[in-house]
Amino acid sequence: MSVADVAESEGAESEGAAGADVVIVGASVGGLTVAQALRRRGFRGSLALIGDERELPYDRPPLSKEVLSGQWPPARTRLRERPELDGLDLDLRLGQPAVALDAARRRITLRDGEALRYGRLVVATGAHARRLPGQAELAGVHTLRTLDDSARLRDDLRTARRTVVVGAGVLGCEIAATVRGLGRPVTLLEPAPHPMERLLGPTIGAELARLHTEHGVRMLTSTPVAGLVGADGRVTGVRTASGEVVPGDVVVVAVGARPATDWLAGSGLTVDDGLVCDDRCRAADGVYGVGDVARFGASGAAERGVRLENRTNATEQAMFVAADILGAVARYRPVPYFWSDQYRVRIQVYGTVPARSSIRIVEGTLDSRRFVAHAETAGRLVGVIGWNSPGRLRTARGLLHEAVGPEPAAPLSGQA
Repeated sequence: MSVADVAESEGAESEGAAGADVVIVGASVGGLTVAQALRRRGFRGSLALIGDERELPYDRPPLSKEVLSGQWPPARTRLRERPELDGLDLDLRLGQPAVALDAARRRITLRDGEALRYGRLVVATGAHARRLPGQAELAGVHTLRTLDDSARLRDDLRTARRTVVVGAGVLGCEIAATVRGLGRPVTLLEPAPHPMERLLGPTIGAELARLHTEHGVRMLTSTPVAGLVGADGRVTGVRTASGEVVPGDVVVVAVGARPATDWLAGSGLTVDDGLVCDDRCRAADGVYGVGDVARFGASGAAERGVRLENRTNATEQAMFVAADILGAVARYRPVPYFWSDQYRVRIQVYGTVPARSSIRIVEGTLDSRRFVAHAETAGRLVGVIGWNSPGRLRTARGLLHEAVGPEPAAPLSGQA
């Protein structure tokens, strides 16, 4: 449906209102990739890209590593420079977030009150970092989700005596590794028995704990956090569930993220820890979800679907949605993939590593710190883990496709 079609269906009330054939809300990698893929496939309609930050669209994975360490200037994270964005012939609205959606009337409202009509809407608003109670009242407590977050944390680390990172998922582990690379003491707190255990399983999670310990990180696993401790408006430590206070004048909270769906309240769309979409990533007629915000694959009231928080999914899902907008009909059935760089180790995971899966080293050894492992459930391959073995993982995606036998998705090509 084009904007002209929307205007005709709404009558005179829509006269003079701005809009676009495709409006994309969210100007990070997922949203930008939709716009690029549409243009590459020959789409000639009008495009609008809405972003809540004033920065040109940028990549987020370097924020916890190259940018935080000072190896990269912030400008190096840009996905496209202004002339390239201009070449997409789109209405780029930066620093002007969407605050409301009326899906029935196909219009969004921006923070300044302007209403935009759309023929198709792509929701790619990502996620917000979760916080701890009392965090906003204490200086020295950080989350890391944006370029500004990374800059503020880097400034604080210059004078930090003791840093505490709460949460040993991918982000928390990467931040801890970067802080140690800057020569600063750091304690890593994690309620699970091993870092990144949900993603790697206990065996390889234990190996990751040894890696951090060898580099001087104080690793406190099986240690739930009760809250923050402060004095005179500044954080002084983290209180654990056992009552111990782990001292720190800089605390980084890396306890996950919540989908950025607040602006969808009252829209008529289904929100359940993400925007609920079908197996074509459609949340409603003319509305798609892409990236961290999208819970895709829901097939009924009892089926919640899957939400993936990684760059690869945001890119692939964006290209899939662009193809669907232009008439392709397929089911989105990705093989999940993420990578993490910590110290001089690259960890890559294809598929998933369920809690009760068995881990089998198929190439290399744990001791050599260069290996490939298979995660299996009931004798079926469900995940492939590589540790400093990128070349050996080239067949991993094919192995998992063969194991699960998914329906082919729309053709995907290129990267953002």
